[in-house]
Amino acid sequence: MSLFSGGDFSGRSDKAVSLPLFETIKLAWADPDIRRRIMANLIIFSIYALGINISVPIPGHSAREITQTLQNNALFILLNTFGGGALRKLSIFALGLNPYITATIVFQVLQQAIPSWKEEMKEGGEYARQAMNKRVRFATLLLCVAQSFGFITIIRGGLGTAFTPYVVALIILFWTAGATFVLWLGEQINEHGIGNGVSLMIFAGIIISMPYVTRTMFQGLEQHIISWFSIIGYILMFLVTTWVIVYVSVAQRRIPIQHMRRVQGTRQVGGQTSYLPLSVNMTGVIPIIFAITLIFMPLQLSPLLPKGSWLQNQMNNLATILNPGAPTATITDILIGSTIFIVVIFFFTYFYTAIQYNVDDIADNLKRNGSFIPGIRPGKQTGDFLNGVISRITVVGAAFLSAITLIQFLAPRMVGLTFQQVGGRSIIGGTTMLILVQVALDTMKQIEANVLMKKYGN
Repeated sequence: MSLFSGGDFSGRSDKAVSLPLFETIKLAWADPDIRRRIMANLIIFSIYALGINISVPIPGHSAREITQTLQNNALFILLNTFGGGALRKLSIFALGLNPYITATIVFQVLQQAIPSWKEEMKEGGEYARQAMNKRVRFATLLLCVAQSFGFITIIRGGLGTAFTPYVVALIILFWTAGATFVLWLGEQINEHGIGNGVSLMIFAGIIISMPYVTRTMFQGLEQHIISWFSIIGYILMFLVTTWVIVYVSVAQRRIPIQHMRRVQGTRQVGGQTSYLPLSVNMTGVIPIIFAITLIFMPLQLSPLLPKGSWLQNQMNNLATILNPGAPTATITDILIGSTIFIVVIFFFTYFYTAIQYNVDDIADNLKRNGSFIPGIRPGKQTGDFLNGVISRITVVGAAFLSAITLIQFLAPRMVGLTFQQVGGRSIIGGTTMLILVQVALDTMKQIEANVLMKKYGN
C-alpha cells in the first residue's frame, strides 16, 4: 500500500511534487482524461459517504442509544474515526477496510518469514501475486466475521442485553458484505480513477469523520464546557503536527551510487551517478497499527469475560494502564503507558524494517550490476555500510512515530480538553494524520506525473 512509505531530508525528494499545487489541479482539470478519473474518484467517495448513513437494523435498539453506551470506549472511538463515523451509525460499512488492512499486513510479514512464499513471490510473477491476493481476501473474510462478532460482543456488554443467534448472524452478514463492497469500491478507483484505491478509501473515511469531531468541540464551546483557549490550542497543535508529518514524510537519506562504464558496440554506456533513497519513515504507519492492536487487546478481550469478575476487572485495569489517553488514567498510568507504547513502536519499527530491507540482497544487486557506493568496497562492506545507515535512520523514524502516536493521546490533556470533548482524539497525530498526509502526497504525485506526461506528450 502506498501509504506505508517515506521521503527526503535534503533538497526536493521523490515524494514531493515539483509543480505548485494549484497549477497541478488546474492542468489536471483541463485534461479530459485526468478530469474523468478525478470525477470517478469523487463519485466513488459519494457512494461511500451515502453507504455510511445506511444503518444495520438491530431490533429494539437505535444507533444513538448504542453509541451513548460506548462513547467512552477508546477502541470504539478509534475505529469509528477510521471509518468516517460508520461504526457510530452502525452502518453497513462499519468494518470499513480494517479487516483487509490487517490481513494485508499479516501476509506481508508471513511472506518474508516463510521462505517458500518469499521465493514464490520473487520468481512467480503475476501468477504468484494473484495467489497471494486470494489468500489475503480469504483471510479478510475470516477477519470480517471475527471483528463483527467482537463488535457485537462490545455492544452487548454496553447495553447489558443479549441478541438472538439470528440477529447476530444478520449483523455479521451485513457488516461482512459492507466491508467487501468498500474493498470493491477501492478496486474501482484503481481501474477507473487515479491513486491507490484502498489508501484513498481510508483517506475518505478519515475526512468524513472530521466534521463530527469539529461539531462535537464547538458544541462544547456553545455550552461553555470548552474555552476558546482550548480550541485555539488544539488547532495550533493540529497545524504544527501536520507540518512535522509532511516534513518527515518527504524526508530521505540519499546514498550516491556510481555506475561503471560499459562498452556496448561502438558506444559507452553507464558511468552516471544516481541515488539510493532511504526514507526516514521507512515503515509508514505499520508499527503504529501493530502497537495499537497490541495495546488495545485487553480492551477487546474484556467484554468477552464474565461481567464483574476478578479477571475482567484486572483486564480493565491493564487496559487503563496501557492506554495513555484513558479518561481515568493517572500521571503514573500515563508514564507507564507511554513508555510501553514507545518500546512497542521501536520494536515493530526495527522488526518491519528488517524484513522489508535485506541489505545483503541490495549489496549483491549493486555488485551484479557493476554499481558501487563511492569509498565503499562492493559486497560485504557495502552491506555493512547500508546496515549501519538503515539502523541510524530507523532510530529517527521510530522516535518520530512514537512522538506522533503519543501526541494523539496527550494533545487534548495539554490544552484542557477531555476524552469526550474532542469526539475522536486521534485526529491529531498517529495513524490518521500519517495516512492523510502520505495518501495526499502520493495522489498529488500521481496526478502531477499524469499532467507532465500529457504535457510532454503533446
